[in-house]
Amino acid sequence: MAKKSSMWTPANIVTCARVVLVPVWLLMAEVLGGPGAGGIAVFVAFCLLSLTDKLDGYLARSRNEVTTFGKFLDPIADKLVVIVALCYLLECGAPVSWALLVIVAREFLVSGLRMVVATKGIVIAAGNLGKWKTATTMVSICGSLLAMALANTPAVAGPLQTLSYALLAVAVVLTIWSGVDYFVKSWGALADDELEDAGASDASGSDASDAVPTWDDAVALAFEVLEAARKRGVHVGTAESCTGGLVEAALTAVPGSSDVVMGAVGSYACSVKQAILGVSGDTLASVGAVSSECAQQMAEGALGALGCEASVSVTGIAGPGGATPGKPVGLVWFGVSVAGQTRTESVVFPGDRAEVRLRSVMHALGMLKGALEG
Repeated sequence: MAKKSSMWTPANIVTCARVVLVPVWLLMAEVLGGPGAGGIAVFVAFCLLSLTDKLDGYLARSRNEVTTFGKFLDPIADKLVVIVALCYLLECGAPVSWALLVIVAREFLVSGLRMVVATKGIVIAAGNLGKWKTATTMVSICGSLLAMALANTPAVAGPLQTLSYALLAVAVVLTIWSGVDYFVKSWGALADDELEDAGASDASGSDASDAVPTWDDAVALAFEVLEAARKRGVHVGTAESCTGGLVEAALTAVPGSSDVVMGAVGSYACSVKQAILGVSGDTLASVGAVSSECAQQMAEGALGALGCEASVSVTGIAGPGGATPGKPVGLVWFGVSVAGQTRTESVVFPGDRAEVRLRSVMHALGMLKGALEG
């Protein structure tokens, strides 16, 4: 019997505590903030508040307790900490209004974007840019708070404040960059909506359609992928888990495909994902094989393992069993890597095991074709 997942894991308790402590810290800053010991206390309290983000992440990974609730609340807690602190600095007269505006605007835009693409069963994974953006912003805020506490020592406070503003400028650049990255990753999903509104059909097959694709459909789409690869002058390969080599089978069902297809890595076992494709053990332990991170590393690992310039990866839960909290049967993650750029997305497919696998083949081929043509 599967173990029932609890929402109240140690990591989630730390995250909830961080949310609760934000207004407590703000009250402390309003009362004690400024030059002297009170300002030092405010600085130390904010540093500890920021470090809880590392603590809950460590607890979730080390205990293998990554939960849907944690994925939902943790980024909200981070944004709350940053925005409240910037509002406090603004109230104290620090010239951070421009940074606050950019950060808040980016969060609104990205949150709205995620909601739109989620209606199509696609999840845009957070990347390292977002993590660096948050870390740089928090370090900048810590520097500004310490500079305010040391205001009676201008020789120290002045350079420290200048450095903090410089870091904040870097954080703003990373904020804009990561926001653009989200839109680039989701552009295909937005473009698909425009095609559907115009009544046009998607040549790669619509995942939202109730019609179950046939093997002939997959081979026909594979032909288009091969033509796109030839025009671009690249070789292709696949890294497959739940599809068990079916994507490669569709490609090699086309006569003459040997000039394009290098091969496939059938990485059904996690040990194969690690040994041949270079998937990180930390990734498998923290977010699992059915994840954006794993799909990305599979696609990128296939490039080196197969000696190709373009690759597509598939990892998911074809059913009938294997579902876990937050990962239902039919959830499949895809990665496509072309010209040094890797994109991932997920779809929850309807149907039985055979239908999920065939729909996955169609989606993988469609992603690869779009990346090659793009």
